[in-house]
Amino acid sequence: MNALAGKRVVVTGGFGALGRAVGEVLTRHGARVALLDRAAVPSQRPAAEVVLGGVDLTQAEAANAAFAQAAAALGGLDGLVNVAGGFRWELVAAGSVDTWDALYEMNLRTAVLATRAALPQLLAGGRGRIVNVGANAAAQAGAGMGAYAASKAGVARLTEALAEELKDQGVTVNAVLPSILDTPANRADMPQADFSRWVQPAQLAEVIAFLLQDAAAAVTGALIPVRGRV
Repeated sequence: MNALAGKRVVVTGGFGALGRAVGEVLTRHGARVALLDRAAVPSQRPAAEVVLGGVDLTQAEAANAAFAQAAAALGGLDGLVNVAGGFRWELVAAGSVDTWDALYEMNLRTAVLATRAALPQLLAGGRGRIVNVGANAAAQAGAGMGAYAASKAGVARLTEALAEELKDQGVTVNAVLPSILDTPANRADMPQADFSRWVQPAQLAEVIAFLLQDAAAAVTGALIPVRGRV
């Protein structure tokens, strides 16, 4: 249960359903966790050593400042989990190009800027870990999923390119590709679905936790489907 004992990990999008689950699972495995989110810190404070709200990760200065604060509080960084992102269902013909820009910013730009902000600390330790949250839907987009799938496909390509860039510097880069997560928002959007077939946030968090461990040192550039029974 202490496979991550003492590891210092930043989780972006830390106040959402998945971010909270990742924080709880990593803490249970012994990690020291910093949660970052664009939202204000909720009244029910998430389980983490460091909690920073109001962080706009689409802006480089804000990302750099937040990661500097987290690294100072934790005494350095060993891992980064890029959870921050969003979803919109919209048909191309009836929709707006602004949706494509917005999902690029939420899902890909945040991952790029968070990674750039964390890299100096991760490289300094020589054993850094980056885990990105992509999407199974990025492999083949359905109707209304174009902008979302394109942005998450970008996360997959970022993962592969960065893994190659860093493979001789001791930093691994991987991505998990969930299908449908069992969250309150998804249940509200799909009330007739069989929720038992979906992926529980804690289940995905356990896969992420493994990729952050020393035992996963040989795994880099991997895009790992976590589909449940969808």
